[in-house]
Amino acid sequence: MRTFGVEEELLLIDATTLDPLPAGDWAASLQMAATDTGHEVTAELQQEQIEVAAPPQTTMTGQLEAILTGRALAEQAAAKVGGRVAALPTSPGFVEPHLGPDSRYRRIDSRDEGVAVLDRIRVWLPTLLALSANSPFWHGTDTGYASYRYQAWSRWPTAGPVDLYGSAEAYERHQAAMLATGVPLDAAMLYYDARLSEHQPTLEVRIADVCLNPADAAVIATLTRALVEMAVRESHQPAPEVPASLLRLWSWQASHSGVHDRLIDPATGTPVPARDVIARLLDVVRPALVDYGDEEHVEVAIARILEQGTGARIQRQAYAVQQEVRDVVTAALEITHASPAGGDRVR
Repeated sequence: MRTFGVEEELLLIDATTLDPLPAGDWAASLQMAATDTGHEVTAELQQEQIEVAAPPQTTMTGQLEAILTGRALAEQAAAKVGGRVAALPTSPGFVEPHLGPDSRYRRIDSRDEGVAVLDRIRVWLPTLLALSANSPFWHGTDTGYASYRYQAWSRWPTAGPVDLYGSAEAYERHQAAMLATGVPLDAAMLYYDARLSEHQPTLEVRIADVCLNPADAAVIATLTRALVEMAVRESHQPAPEVPASLLRLWSWQASHSGVHDRLIDPATGTPVPARDVIARLLDVVRPALVDYGDEEHVEVAIARILEQGTGARIQRQAYAVQQEVRDVVTAALEITHASPAGGDRVR
């Protein structure tokens, strides 16, 4: 069975003021590795973040439990420096980030197989972004985007979608050409929406926001594994020949509207209701979901996201009461550490 894992970059905030707290390296250094669970709590690029990496899982149920455990461990680390962690991809309020001291994601088998997967899942990555959208605020204002993190992230010259590779050799040549410019310092700074890991037999899917609701994070991870599985099964078929320039537009649309307007249908390249694109994605991955026993769990979770909204809607609802960023952070803290109940709990 193909395993899959989740890494979450959580916002570190002061427990009293709820402002971003630049102590990620310190907090991570005080948190001993949780060898009994297999989780790792580490520092991130920005000192206002803590990254928690969960061990690989085989089921959506296990994935949700791993995410919840990871968030609890990150909260323990934050508490040691007077902080807390919230599942916010960007700080809703103003912050001057402090550079800190690395990152990994999905399990795969070989670089040849990994490149074949990258070529085939790329058209569905904007849909994953829409389903995870959780960053509407930036420097204290509503940006109008569901995922402004993706807009900010795309400022990196190496970030975003890439063209088809066709082979592992072509992937290596492209990477070498990028590094030869001297702009990225090393391969870790090639911030593609999805890429091969340089250190493990892993494919890293990086496009999604950190999800406010841990159940959302579990379903995004489960959909990603199913996409990978179906790409492997269909690797004998040609990959969709959509240029990166078009994919960038698709991702912009997903970043702007999330699941509450239109997305670009990979089958036609035209905008249709987001529900229709998500339904098409479910049809594409359904054989893998059935084989892994995840179909019902995913269907329920997706229906809930479409009805209740992603984290972006929840943040806006919290802000609408008093137009206070602090209320957004308070709501995010509660949901970050809440144990899912009812339909949110994967059974």
